[in-house]
Amino acid sequence: MTSVEDALSISRTGSVFLPIAAPRAPRAVPRTVVTPRVSATLERRRQWERRYRMRLRITDAAVILFAVGLTAALQLLAGAVTSDVVRNSVPLAVLWYVMLSALHTRDAALFRASATEYRGVVHATGLAFGIIAIVAVLLAWESMQLVLVVGLPVGTLILLVTRWMWRHWLQGQRRHGRFASRTLVVGNKDDVEYVIRTLHPIGASGYQVVGATLLDGNARDVKIEGTTFPVLGNVNTVSLIASELGADTIIVASRPEGDQEFVKRLSWQLEGTAAELVLSSRLTDVAGPRISFASVEGLPLIQVQIPSYEGGRHVLKRALDVVVATLALIPIGLIAPLLALLIKLDSPGPVFFFQKRVGRDGQTFKMVKFRSMKTDAEQQLAALKAQNEGAGLLFKMKDDPRVTRVGKILRKLSLDELPQFWNVLIGDMSVVGPRPPLPSEVTAYDGTVFRRLYIKPGITGLWQVSGRSDLSWDESVRLDLRYVENWSVMNDLQIMWRTAKVMVQPSGAY
Repeated sequence: MTSVEDALSISRTGSVFLPIAAPRAPRAVPRTVVTPRVSATLERRRQWERRYRMRLRITDAAVILFAVGLTAALQLLAGAVTSDVVRNSVPLAVLWYVMLSALHTRDAALFRASATEYRGVVHATGLAFGIIAIVAVLLAWESMQLVLVVGLPVGTLILLVTRWMWRHWLQGQRRHGRFASRTLVVGNKDDVEYVIRTLHPIGASGYQVVGATLLDGNARDVKIEGTTFPVLGNVNTVSLIASELGADTIIVASRPEGDQEFVKRLSWQLEGTAAELVLSSRLTDVAGPRISFASVEGLPLIQVQIPSYEGGRHVLKRALDVVVATLALIPIGLIAPLLALLIKLDSPGPVFFFQKRVGRDGQTFKMVKFRSMKTDAEQQLAALKAQNEGAGLLFKMKDDPRVTRVGKILRKLSLDELPQFWNVLIGDMSVVGPRPPLPSEVTAYDGTVFRRLYIKPGITGLWQVSGRSDLSWDESVRLDLRYVENWSVMNDLQIMWRTAKVMVQPSGAY
């Protein structure tokens, strides 16, 4: 059980965060209070955070003025009284901007890969418009329809796009080492290696690991994917090493055995040196939607919701599937004749390929794809088994001789999978979910791998956007199981967006 002193709180990524300024033990107040000196590293971090936050403020203000101004112009064109337009527009603009600040949509904690920032923007916008709408009804304001019909969707969309553009810019800077959190990882060797392997190379997370401190006294450097990370100091010198390395973030991967005061003591020592102290969660593959924090009589508790595979959330997921599949099948229907002609001209055989796959609860169905292989592909499989480059139970070859010339292009761009939206529409599959397995794979499953079948398989999923065929079998299974137990509608939307990016810049597709 987590100790009271840890005062834990949970991040969207599953990491456990501890405030730097931990409460001190009661004592007599001295006549002169000495504030810890702020390190140069911490001051530099605060400076770029302030500059980045100012960019967000300016962009938000510009978007709000544009959306409100556009609405006001349309109201005037519709014949509204100028005084009424001003009365509607000015309070909305002010309240909208205030709500974006009040809901902390520009906090530094959101400057990492997370959907929390986008949710906050939507909530702040909806709250501002809701308050204005209620006031308009109570005071009988006229000409509010255009404000809700035009200002709300246009403003929300542009705000989200601009926030995404700034996030994309920040991630690009971080990949070059700028605006990244210089990070020291502390813990036992195995835990430290796991954290570094997860965070390296630097990317959207924004953590740049600059060193490690091993609690077992091992002085050997840690090597991950060809990069060596220096091991420095010991359990008693963490704050000193952080200062010497210029680290503004310390990740505690594990604590010393029997030392319940370690984290609290370390937080005191880091005052004025580091911006955040992060406790790596031991709740493996349990993500934010299932984690909550509660304090009972001063005892901090981490609550983990038991997975459920029925209920309203799954009804909502099915509704999203139907909407997305219906919208997707319209353009697919337009390009299908061209793809069918190319497939026919390239090799003899049918346009579509039907294959038996296993769906939810072990029910089989026929999955449909554009044919990308020769018609005798199944007969050739036995002779190619020895050249398998796939992971685990999967058969994959980068230069599979069974794939046609057009098929290689279809696979590279994932166009061969477009007909699967029909499987989604009729209920065999979901847009997002685990990879649909073959019956031969399922018969070889053991242990927890069967949990992949608890929900419908998907056209895309974590496996699809995380490397596809470049992943090992264990990594593919882990990602699928993580999705099965932790999915949410917001995460589904994120995966759809990432899938669109992968189709443009494919990786691991063959």
